[in-house]
Amino acid sequence: MDALLYSGVLDFPWWGVALVTLALTHVTIASVTIFLHRHQAHHAIALHPAASHFFRFWLWLTTGMVTKEWAAIHRKHHAKCDTPEDPHSPQILGLQRVLWGGVFLYVKEAHRPETIERYGHGTPDDWLEHHLYSRFQVLGLVLMGLADVVAFGLLPGLVVVAVQIVWIPFWAAGVINGIGHYWGYRHWSTPDASSNICPIGLLIGGEELHNNHHAYPTSAKLSCKWYEFDIGWLYIRVMAALKLAQIKHVMPKPHLAEAKPVVDLQTLQAVIACRYDVLAKYARSLRRVHVEEIAKLQRVAPDDARALQALEPRLLARNEKMLRAPEREKLTAVLPKSGTLQTMFAMRAELAAVWARSSATREQLVKQLQDWCLRAEASGIHTLAEFSQQLRRYA
Repeated sequence: MDALLYSGVLDFPWWGVALVTLALTHVTIASVTIFLHRHQAHHAIALHPAASHFFRFWLWLTTGMVTKEWAAIHRKHHAKCDTPEDPHSPQILGLQRVLWGGVFLYVKEAHRPETIERYGHGTPDDWLEHHLYSRFQVLGLVLMGLADVVAFGLLPGLVVVAVQIVWIPFWAAGVINGIGHYWGYRHWSTPDASSNICPIGLLIGGEELHNNHHAYPTSAKLSCKWYEFDIGWLYIRVMAALKLAQIKHVMPKPHLAEAKPVVDLQTLQAVIACRYDVLAKYARSLRRVHVEEIAKLQRVAPDDARALQALEPRLLARNEKMLRAPEREKLTAVLPKSGTLQTMFAMRAELAAVWARSSATREQLVKQLQDWCLRAEASGIHTLAEFSQQLRRYA
């Protein structure tokens, strides 16, 4: 009886079964991040048909997810991020609900035809998708369960398949969508709450680097600092070397040349492409001015200096869309204590508005950026004029 319960074709010890389970779930994670996320949802890479079909088959066996549904829900998440229309925002729904019930939010959104119709374009639309993967979603899980039972025995096999089934709903739907928009560190001032959970993207295939992804969603590479490691990118590089993948987009690296006397279209394009790098540099300038203004006011207006000192630098760096009402009120009350800081804060919003004006022509945007630089350099604020000169160097 024990032999039937605990023994299978593969006579592994318990730790051997555990290692195999981790290996199988890691293949599933790699399939999600490479195929569903970077290939299907964002077209950051192109895949060889053999690789694409392997990932589709593996995801059918281990998750039962439909490619069109996953891509549509994820694209809607980017389009409506951290708003009431976001399918799974912890900022709206609460961390506990998304962390532990993310899979139910996914299923709920998957049953909205308008979401699938609007955001599910460009996904597989062949015979296999219609007659097997989408039609018999549970069949793959059943076949994988039977294979696990045959391989490891009844009880170990059921445990293995159970882990495989809950792995993606917990880590992807729960942890990434939950903690990834609630807690962590941020490099980029995106208009959402996305955060990098951990600089070592091993357990979830690189998806831990979530703020990087929201800053540059079409980048095949999710790491951007020397201390960050995206294992999904490693796999993509190996696949590219084997001609199984083609890398289409990576996040832009700022290139600084000699400052141009007049901002032109190339400068505009470089600034827009590297806008989060521009905002990060501007945030550092704001923090420097904040410290300088406190020191200056301590000599002439100690009360104003104390008010500025109580203003957290993080509020100056945060995207204005992510400020809560009390934080906005605090900024409104404190910024007038320093005309310099108030001017710099206001001009950051004006700079960000340049690349937010999607209806403007290129000529209009160039003119607006030229005007911003001229006003910055005529402001009498050395740090602002210095930043304007640096902006002219983007190429």
